Amino acid sequence: MIEYVKRLLLAILMTIILAALIIGGKQSIANAEEIYYDLNWELPTNGVISDIYGSRHGSHKGIDIAAKMGTPIHAVDYGVVSQSYFSDTYGNVVFIKHSTGFETVYAHLQTREVKKGQQVKKGEMIGRMGNTGKSSGPHLHFEIHKHQWTVTKENSIDPFVIFGYGKVGQHIFAGNKKIEHAIEVTKDVSHKPILYTVKDGDTLWDIAEKYNTKISVIIKSNNLSDEKIIPGQKLIISNRSS
Repeated sequence: MIEYVKRLLLAILMTIILAALIIGGKQSIANAEEIYYDLNWELPTNGVISDIYGSRHGSHKGIDIAAKMGTPIHAVDYGVVSQSYFSDTYGNVVFIKHSTGFETVYAHLQTREVKKGQQVKKGEMIGRMGNTGKSSGPHLHFEIHKHQWTVTKENSIDPFVIFGYGKVGQHIFAGNKKIEHAIEVTKDVSHKPILYTVKDGDTLWDIAEKYNTKISVIIKSNNLSDEKIIPGQKLIISNRSS
């Protein structure tokens, strides 16, 4: 009888502990989501979403936003520039550490307008969109890391968790707090820039003819050194004729 009571008490104790762990875990998740939703950040640039978090077999730890060379890039929130340098992979890149415990990364910039240790305001221009480092066309590669950036990027967070979920080809605008509020809804897109993925056999002449634009315009918009393009490369097609 005594042994039975002991087992019963042990079972009750284990149930209480398990319940506490489950409740605590749910509370932690809820708190984390609350932190994300309360950040009140602003989108860093104007452009078209060209790639999302987790693509490339999970190796892509940010989102890509494509637009014209020189498009202004803005800090999503107040913070201090933790790094500003040139990387073989990121190209011109700026890292910003925020008081909320996050670190944001802005890569492939044409120019960097801030230095390490500099304080920046929300919405302040920190650089211009470029095609530096390992990049196949002008775009911003944007990352968010909880606590800090590391080489292995284990602290990375999907930016869509903070800004709302978007999709490739969707237009977003600097200063907006949510992607869903920045969707560009229009039936007439003849004059709007589009993001084109180069296919096997494509030439700039073919693409220019298809979209009723000029080869020189495509080269300038994408900062190409010549007419050579490769399958999978993403091109901004702008200044199209109707």
